[in-house]
Amino acid sequence: MADTYVRHVELLGFEKRFYPSQHYVYMILVKWSDQSEKLIYRRYPEIHTFHKTLKEMFPIEAGDIDAKDRIIPSLPAPKWLDSQRTTETRQGTLAEYCRSLLNLPPKISRCQLVRSFFKVRPEDETPPAPHPFKRNETYVMTRDRVRTTTSEITGPIMLDSYRVIANYSKSSKYELNLKAGDLVDIVEKSPNGWWFCQHEAQRGWAPAAYLEPLDGPDESEEPEPNYAGELYKITKAYKAVEDDELTLEVGETIEVIHKLLDGWWVVRKGEETGYYPSMFLCRTGQKKEVEAEKAVVRRETPPPRRSTIRNAQSIHTKGRQRISQDSYRRQSRRFLQQRGRLPSQPRKNSRAALVEKNGDTAVPTKDEEKKTPVIPPRPSQELIMERCTENTRKRISIHAN
Repeated sequence: MADTYVRHVELLGFEKRFYPSQHYVYMILVKWSDQSEKLIYRRYPEIHTFHKTLKEMFPIEAGDIDAKDRIIPSLPAPKWLDSQRTTETRQGTLAEYCRSLLNLPPKISRCQLVRSFFKVRPEDETPPAPHPFKRNETYVMTRDRVRTTTSEITGPIMLDSYRVIANYSKSSKYELNLKAGDLVDIVEKSPNGWWFCQHEAQRGWAPAAYLEPLDGPDESEEPEPNYAGELYKITKAYKAVEDDELTLEVGETIEVIHKLLDGWWVVRKGEETGYYPSMFLCRTGQKKEVEAEKAVVRRETPPPRRSTIRNAQSIHTKGRQRISQDSYRRQSRRFLQQRGRLPSQPRKNSRAALVEKNGDTAVPTKDEEKKTPVIPPRPSQELIMERCTENTRKRISIHAN
């Protein structure tokens, strides 16, 4: 059987660690020829040592004999003292080096040295003990830019920490097993409700409904409802399970009025509103809206909703502020009426709203239209005193005397 080789390397970012002393390690996602994926951590000095050893193994390709024969990419030497700034600005160079390395001829890119360097180590799966007072800081590179030069690198992004509110058992190898009370770092918040998380040395997808922010029960990033609505099409049918969900078929066009982070969006079909899984929606006239979903394993079922989780254990005394479907429906109808998309509803106590049992609308007669309402007569003093409380009667008698 042929040895596995590295087919893709992606630099995710770096970590600032404090134990046993402050240092920086790069987070590298390695994809192998057997379709496995591993996350490894490497310090820059050992990456440069690997680079020098590779040049010694292939002196011709390194340009040591003739400079014009060089095909092995260059890599700057490490500085005497690494700082966060140098670690950050070096990411572009390191990412380009890894890409160029794997594009070399197989005798270099698939040699034993390369395979050994990118092979997962025990310390990658079980990182050293954390500092007793300081927590490791993780910085990730943004994916919306081509990282070829240092000028294209944005500043570091601190990962948000969330707490798990209930036990969750993964249903695929790409997910994480979580226990209530675990703290996870969020690497990516996908709009479909599946978030890419890091827990200790493991990474994987977890449903957003099982996670809560540490500083409060509500999501600060969650947008306000937009009753003007955005047009979306149904890409997969879904049959409502809960009363506040909608059943829709493939190809139907609906309006999204509230995009919630748990992946269950509030949609409007005609006058009705309800929850619908966002992973079964795409914007009209466009391909799949969320680019991040291209890298996510296609799922058959949407993420669970918070209301369906049993034994949820929140650290916040106040629950999340959720808008009811009745409120969504009322606000939506009011908005549509103001825009002239719905006729104004008659008042319930008006004659036009009264319908007889045979289905005909009751039409008022001319005598009824001219008839004015009768004002009831003023009650007598004795009747008023009879209906008053004992305390009121005593006060009236005192005032009269």
